[in-house]
Amino acid sequence: MNAPIPEPQADAQAGADAAVATRDAEARQPVTPKEAVGVLVAAVLKPKALVPFARSWSIRLAALALGVLVWHVATEIKFNYFINFENVPSPLKVWTAFVAHVHSTEFYIHIAVSMQRIVIGYMSAVGLGILLGLMIGRSRLARDVISPYIEILRPIPAVAWIPLAILMWPTEESSIIYITFLGALFPIILNTAHGAELTPDVLIRAAKSLGANRREIFWHVVIPAALPSITAGLAIGMGVSWFSLLAGEIISGQYGIGYFTWNAYSLINYPDIVVGMLMIGGLGTLSTYAVRLATRPLLGWQRRSR
Repeated sequence: MNAPIPEPQADAQAGADAAVATRDAEARQPVTPKEAVGVLVAAVLKPKALVPFARSWSIRLAALALGVLVWHVATEIKFNYFINFENVPSPLKVWTAFVAHVHSTEFYIHIAVSMQRIVIGYMSAVGLGILLGLMIGRSRLARDVISPYIEILRPIPAVAWIPLAILMWPTEESSIIYITFLGALFPIILNTAHGAELTPDVLIRAAKSLGANRREIFWHVVIPAALPSITAGLAIGMGVSWFSLLAGEIISGQYGIGYFTWNAYSLINYPDIVVGMLMIGGLGTLSTYAVRLATRPLLGWQRRSR
């Protein structure tokens, strides 16, 4: 016969079981966005996490400040040795022009039009680029059929597409979006194909040994293994799409940051030229960071495996 459990021990065991059950129930509850943000902020504000973050951004801001200082000195002394700074506006003049445009509604219209073109062209390139890249990476037939077109069309610069795009598309707006689409398409295709092609064979064989079919291997092995290359292609494609967009806006646009910059050059308004260039750089940087931020949850497994 089993000896009865003493009453104090039984109470302690019951309390421990209740605590485990409560903890398991809390773990199964979904985390609200507010709680997730709170955990993230708490993690960032930890001293161990805050020190490297502050050091990194301090170095970046110091590097930018040094660049602005060199720019200011070169314009003040009118440096002219291989590079001519005599007609380059000083940082103060550029800042004054920027502040003036911030209070202008037309400046925001230029930004909004460019962003709209980027969103349409880039998102179209993402959908088609990832699809074609996966096909090229996993199918020899698709690689033989599609790759010749990619290799022939990829080296053609965005400016060379402008006359043909104007002839092909009914409006200037659609032709500019088409040029933006082409700029983002090829980096996405090549990076996606590279990631899909380099999927480790050991993972595919392991999935087959567990009874996975070709569709399951594609969704659960090939695509996750290719995600790091796909996200890199998305970030690169965003930068190239801005370059292509501005080429189109300069030649055949009525609104947009590219048109704003080219119009300033036509009017010999040097501060506005630099304002347009810096806005292009700022918008490109923010949009690329947004792409990296949006794709970061897809690579959580990669950070956990390190």
